[in-house]
Amino acid sequence: MSTKDAIAFLAGAIIVVSFVGTAKTPPATAASPLGNLSGTLPGLAPIISDADKAEARALIKDLRVKGLGPNTGYDRARYGGNWADDATGVPYARNGCRTRDDLLARDGQAVKYRPGSSCEVVSMELTDPYTGRVIHWHKDHADEVQVDHVVPLNYGWRMGAPRWAMSKRLDFANDPLNLLPVDGDANEQKDASGPASWLPPRRSIRCAYVTRFAQVAIKYDLPVTPADKKAMLAQCR
Repeated sequence: MSTKDAIAFLAGAIIVVSFVGTAKTPPATAASPLGNLSGTLPGLAPIISDADKAEARALIKDLRVKGLGPNTGYDRARYGGNWADDATGVPYARNGCRTRDDLLARDGQAVKYRPGSSCEVVSMELTDPYTGRVIHWHKDHADEVQVDHVVPLNYGWRMGAPRWAMSKRLDFANDPLNLLPVDGDANEQKDASGPASWLPPRRSIRCAYVTRFAQVAIKYDLPVTPADKKAMLAQCR
């Protein structure tokens, strides 16, 4: 091989090595709630077009309304163990992984698992739908990413869940349609609020958020308060 050919060969090898070394996993594509009725697609994409906003408003208009009921008897345990894999009627049910890990794996990028486990997520990168913040998460700072119940468990309790069978409450608490990994601070600010009291800080996602709220409420035949329904419609004008 001539000196010229050797230099060309080495240069090509360096280019290939450089490309391989910097390659990144393609980011997960956030899904519009209108095309994600199972909740198994990642993230939450904004609803932008007039046609999609009209579809979202039609969905929200179908919601039943009633006043917010009492909080009597509410306890997280009434929805089963925290992230326990014992629901039966929703995706990921009884797959051997905790629900939280299922959701981190669904929405995270560059997901890493504990050695020897195909379930326990120990680090990932998340683009938070509520704030737009990119979070480089590690289990040592677990609360930096929290899995939000879009329709909060306490809200569901006050709107009719005490009358449900335990199996339905388990499904509601572990349904990926009702779950989004998000910025921990934003989730704590939301607490158990409905859309009239709290909306994501990122304005472009608000129509998608209330649409997802409506999808969950309809699936579980939950009413919303009149104020919440009004606020939801306003986000998709």
